[in-house]
Amino acid sequence: MADVKTECRKLVKDALNKLIENKNLEVEKILENDILTETPPDASMGDIGIPLFPFAKKFRMGPPVIASELVKILAEDEFSQVAKKIGEFKATGPYLNVKLDKASESSAILSRIFSQGKDYGKVNVNGEKPMAGQRVMIEFSSPNTNKPLHLGHLRNDALGESVSRILDFQGAEVYKVNIINNRGVHICKSMLAYQKFHQEKGDTPESLGLKSDRFVGDCYVEFNNYAKENPNAEQEAQNMLVEWEKGNPEVHKLWQQMNDWAVSGVQKTYERTGVSFDKLYYESETYLKGKEEILDGLEKGLFYKEEDGSVWVDLEEIKLDKKVLLRKDGTALYMTQDIGTAIYRHGDWNFNKLIYVVGSEQIYHFKVLFYILKKLGYDWADQLYHLSYGMVNLPEGRMKSREGTVVDADDLIDNLRDGALEEICSKGREEIVGNAKEVAEKVALGALHYFLLQNNPVKDMIFNPKESLSFNGNTGPYLQYMGARICSILKKAQEAGVEKDCSTEATSLLTTEAEWELIKLLGEFPNVIEKAAKNLDPSGLAIYLYDVSKSFSRFYHDCPIINSGNDKLSGARLALAESVKTVLQNGLNLILVPFLEQM
Repeated sequence: MADVKTECRKLVKDALNKLIENKNLEVEKILENDILTETPPDASMGDIGIPLFPFAKKFRMGPPVIASELVKILAEDEFSQVAKKIGEFKATGPYLNVKLDKASESSAILSRIFSQGKDYGKVNVNGEKPMAGQRVMIEFSSPNTNKPLHLGHLRNDALGESVSRILDFQGAEVYKVNIINNRGVHICKSMLAYQKFHQEKGDTPESLGLKSDRFVGDCYVEFNNYAKENPNAEQEAQNMLVEWEKGNPEVHKLWQQMNDWAVSGVQKTYERTGVSFDKLYYESETYLKGKEEILDGLEKGLFYKEEDGSVWVDLEEIKLDKKVLLRKDGTALYMTQDIGTAIYRHGDWNFNKLIYVVGSEQIYHFKVLFYILKKLGYDWADQLYHLSYGMVNLPEGRMKSREGTVVDADDLIDNLRDGALEEICSKGREEIVGNAKEVAEKVALGALHYFLLQNNPVKDMIFNPKESLSFNGNTGPYLQYMGARICSILKKAQEAGVEKDCSTEATSLLTTEAEWELIKLLGEFPNVIEKAAKNLDPSGLAIYLYDVSKSFSRFYHDCPIINSGNDKLSGARLALAESVKTVLQNGLNLILVPFLEQM
C-alpha cells in the first residue's frame, strides 16, 4: 500500500494543479505533502480516500464539486493511463475515493515482500532508508548497583532496545549506551549493610547460593531495616559517601567488590532478555567532569554559591525555581554526574541525536539538564531528547526497593517460563516443540516484551503476568502461535508439492475480502515502521502485528490453501501465507518477541 498511496498523491497533486490552470485560479501550486490519504469506513466505498476539505477555501469550491472536477480531469488522456493502472477513481461526496486494481496491487505487494525478504520494511517508496546518515545515541536501562533489575527496568530495556532496533532498521547508525549508577548514598547503604551483617562471616553470593546482584539488593533491604531501629543510619551512609569521594582505600575496595557483584548479575539478565550495549558508562568515572564543569561555571558567574557552600543554578529563565548542583560538603548529585556523562559521550561519539529513555518522573530533571548544558555553551544540547515512559506495576500494587517488595526481573521471567512450560506439557507438545524449556523461555520473553510494548510509552500500566501468557487475544504468545502455525502450513504445502506463485495471473484470483484485506495490511508494513521510528514508539508496530495475525487467521479459515481446487489459486494463497511469515519475522524481531517455528 505504501507505493500506491504515493502514486495516488502524486497523481491527485497533478490533477489539482491542472484544475487550478483550467479555472485560472490565483493560488499557489499544490504540493504532494498537501494531499492526505485515509481509509474509507466502508470497503465498498474504495480502498483509499482523499479528503478535499483542505482545498475548499483556497479554490472557492465545495469539496464535492472539486471531487467531480478531479474525476473528469483524471479521465483525460494526460492522466487516464496512470489512473487506470492504479484503479478506479470516483467522487464520493467531499472525498475522491480510489478502488484499487486488486490483481496488480496484490502482485506488486507480494513480489516486493519476496524480493526484499528480511529487508522488507527497511526502505520507503523511493527505495531509500528514511534515516540513512543519521547518528543516534540512545541511553537506556541505567541500573543501580545496589539492587538487581526489576519490572521497571524491564519496561525501560524493552523500550530502549526496541526503539534502537527500529531506528537501525530504518537506516540510522545507532549507538546503544548504558550509564551504570555505581556511586551515591544509595550504594553506600548496601555497602554499610554488608559491613555490618556479612563481612565478618565472609559471606559471598556463591557461599549463600544467590545470584550476585540479588545478594547486593538483599543488603539494601537490610540497611533499610537497620535504619528503622537506628536514627543515625542515614548519616552513617552519608559519611561513607564522603569517605568514598576522598578516595578511602578500604571503602573503595568494598565498593569495587559490590559493584562487580551487581554488574555481573545484571549482565546475565541482559543476555537473557536479548538486550545489548555498545558502551557502558559508569557514574564513578564521569561525576568528576561534572564537578569540574560546575566549578568552572561558578567562576564564570553562571551559577552561584549559598552561604553553606552549596552551589546552585537559577532556573528563572525556564520558569522554574533553582536547583542545587553541589552539596555543601562538596559531594556530587545526579545532575552533576549527568552533566559530565553527556559531555564525555559527545566527545566519544559525535551524535546527531541523543535519546534518554528514562521514566516520566524525571521530566523536570532532563529539562534542567538540557538547560544547564546549553548554559555551559554546548550547542549540541539542542540534540538531546528525553523519551519518557509511565510507571509499570503489578496488580498487587506499587513496588518499593527498600522494602523488598520489588519483583526481581529474573524471578518474573522464571515464573512466566514455568507457566509457559506447564501449558506446553498440558497439551502434550514436549516432543513436538523440541527443547520444551527453551521454547517456554522464548514464550515467556515474547509474553513479557509484547505486553510492555503494546501500550504507548507515556501511559502508566499494570503488568498482568497471567494475561500476558494467554495464547488467545492480544498477546505475544498469540503472535508466536500464529507464526508457528504458518510454518506448519508452509511445510504441509511443500510436502503436497504446492509452489508459491505471486504472478499477476495468480494473484488476480485472490478476490475474497479476507485475502484483499490481508494483502493491504502487509503493504502497510513499511509505513508502520517509519511511523514507529519517527515517533520513537513501538506500540503501533505491536498493534499492527496483532492485526496482521488476526487477519491471517480469518484468511486461513475462509480460504483453503492446499485444497483450493485450483493450482494457481493455491500458489497465490501460499505466497500470501509466506509473505505474512516474512512480515511477522521482521516485525517481531523489532519488538523483542522471538519467532517460533514450532510451538
